[in-house]
Amino acid sequence: MLYCVYYYGMMVKNAPYKFAEFEGLKLEYGYNDSLLNKYNSETGEYQFVNRKDSVVKMHMDLSKDDLLYLHRKAAELGYWDFPTNETKKDPKERSMRYIIEFKYKRKTKRVVFDETYQGNEKLIDANQRLLKEIKKKLDENEVRLRNVK
Repeated sequence: MLYCVYYYGMMVKNAPYKFAEFEGLKLEYGYNDSLLNKYNSETGEYQFVNRKDSVVKMHMDLSKDDLLYLHRKAAELGYWDFPTNETKKDPKERSMRYIIEFKYKRKTKRVVFDETYQGNEKLIDANQRLLKEIKKKLDENEVRLRNVK
């Protein structure tokens, strides 16, 4: 039992993706020819296309708690083991493309995911769930900002 605690404690201590070393989260998405929706937690720059097809730019910082939640959600879903390229086979086919990037002091993990990706269903589901969580945090903070103004 003591050996297990020591072994797994050392694994966690030496993990390449620790929140203590977290620097930022980036998300870009849109149709593969134009990624108009963007968020960068380092700069707070948030750009999205609203329901009227207008590009809206604003400054929005996610809280440390939100970023920790997303870091843990990514770990829970196995994001660190996702392939970096999950794109469709036919580049002419128009589909939504997502670029998710978690940046740490020693390492950065960047995944390009297309909605029409034909891969492992569990991997596709994990990508979709992570994207849903990130978008949910962005939407919650956007609503909070609008209510303050």
